[in-house]
Amino acid sequence: MDLEPIGEDASLLLVDDDEPFLRRLAKAMEKRGFSVETADSVVAGKAIATARPPAYAVVDLRLEDGTGLDVVETIREHRPEARIVVLTGYGAIATAVAAVKIGATDYLSKPADATDVMNALLANGAELPPPPENPMSADRVRWEHIQRVYELCDRNVSETARRLNMHRRTLQRILAKRSPR
Repeated sequence: MDLEPIGEDASLLLVDDDEPFLRRLAKAMEKRGFSVETADSVVAGKAIATARPPAYAVVDLRLEDGTGLDVVETIREHRPEARIVVLTGYGAIATAVAAVKIGATDYLSKPADATDVMNALLANGAELPPPPENPMSADRVRWEHIQRVYELCDRNVSETARRLNMHRRTLQRILAKRSPR
C-alpha cells in the first residue's frame, strides 16, 4: 500500500471522549511527526476545526455531547481537502456509509492503534489497507465490547447484563476474570 508523506502542514485534530485513549494516540501521533491538537467533545472539536482547520483529523463517532459527524462536517466546510478518519467502537455499515458520505476518508473500528490510524490517514488511492499485523483474538474483542458496555452503564452489572442479553451471574464471572490476550 502506498502512503503519502505527511506534508508541510502536519496539523492533526484528535476528537475522542475516552481520555486515556486520546492521550495515548496523541503521544503516538506526535512521535510520527504530526502536530496534534485534542478535543474531548463535539463543541470543542468544532471550535478547533473552525479556528484552526487541520490537515488531518481522527474523530470518534459517538461523543458524550453528540455525534462526531458534526465535527467532520465542520472540518469539511473549513478545509475541504482534509483527510479525516472516523473511529468508533460500534462498527456498523450504516454509520460507515454516513461517515464517508459526509466526507470521511476512512472508517476504523476501535480499538485501533496508531499504526492503523496513520495508514488510514496517509493511504493513497482506493487500495485497501493491509490487515493488522496482530489482530485481537475473538475472545479479546468480546471482552473489550463487554467492558465498554459495562462502562457506558456506569458499571451497573444488572443493566449491562440486560443490554447484552446475558445472565447477570455469567456477566459477573466474565468481569471477575482477567482480560484475554
